[in-house]
Amino acid sequence: MIEISNLPQISDAEWQVMKVLWYKSPLTASQVISQLEEDTNWSPKTIHTLLNRLVNKEALKVDKSTRPYKYYPLVSQEECVREETKLFLEKVYDGSVGMLLANFIKNEKLSQEEIEELRRLLE
Repeated sequence: MIEISNLPQISDAEWQVMKVLWYKSPLTASQVISQLEEDTNWSPKTIHTLLNRLVNKEALKVDKSTRPYKYYPLVSQEECVREETKLFLEKVYDGSVGMLLANFIKNEKLSQEEIEELRRLLE
């Protein structure tokens, strides 16, 4: 069984907010809203709610010493990707990397370059 860390569980919508702040931070709520309005149909109120949830989950920190407040991540994208990968692997493949790779290789057309990359990784 894979050991799951104490990183906060981040929903798909919250992940979108985090991606904005991982790319550039700190940002104000207005800056996050303007970034997300381009890619989503979310209202500013929805984005504020997501920001607050992430602060409550301790995935984001809000700097209240500035006006307007600025948000920045407390967890790295790499940590969260690693955690999500572990959760997916445990949920779908009972933690078996071998089963994941076998299923992937069986069901996907891999280029020669991708096959070579897999060989290098396995070595």
